[in-house]
Amino acid sequence: THDSIGLGEDGPTHQPVEHLASLRAIPNLNVFRPADAIETLEAWDIAVRSEGTPSLLALSRQDVPQLRQAGSENLTRCGAYIIREFGKERDITLLATGTEVSLAVEAAEILQAEGYASAVVSMPCWELFDAQPETYREEVLGSAPRIAVEAASAFGWTRYVDREADVIGMPGFGASAPAERLYAEFGITTEAIVARAKTVIAK
Repeated sequence: THDSIGLGEDGPTHQPVEHLASLRAIPNLNVFRPADAIETLEAWDIAVRSEGTPSLLALSRQDVPQLRQAGSENLTRCGAYIIREFGKERDITLLATGTEVSLAVEAAEILQAEGYASAVVSMPCWELFDAQPETYREEVLGSAPRIAVEAASAFGWTRYVDREADVIGMPGFGASAPAERLYAEFGITTEAIVARAKTVIAK
C-alpha cells in the first residue's frame, strides 16, 4: 500500500516513486495497480487463481472514486481496457494506472467539452496486457497519439507512448507536503493532462 507521492507528509523516503518500474522488471511477476475497488477485487481474484505466476498489488493510501460497477466479466484479466470513451474517432488516448485513472477520466471530460475525442485506458497490469493478442492490444491502444499518467517514475512507459515527454509522472523523488499539494507541485493534475493532450494533438 501507499504506492505513490499520495503518502504526503512522510516525505520522499516513504514515497516509492521507483518501485513500480523495479517490480515490473522482475520476470514472471504480475504487478497490479488497480484504479478502484472493482479493479482491486478483480486483481485479487486473478492473484488467488494463478498457479504459476505470483502477483503484487500496489494500492493507494488516498481515497479514490468508484469508476466502475461490478459486472460478470473480469476486465482486469486483460491487463488494460478502455474504461471511458468520448467520441468515435479518437484525437488522443490517455493511459493511466491506479489513482491517476480518475484524473485521466476528468481530463477526458474536459477535452470532450472542448471538442476533442478521446479514450481513457486503465492499465492495471502491464504483464497481462502484453500477453494479449496483438489485435486486442491494437484495439485498446488505438492509432491516435497517446500520453500516460502515473504518479511514479516514467521509466518503461515508452513501450506504450512515443517519448518520456509524453508521460505525466515523477521526474525524481517526492517531497513532504499534503498529497494534493504534491500532485499540483509535480504537475500530475487534470489541468496538466489536458494541456499535454492538446500539445500532442497539435503536433
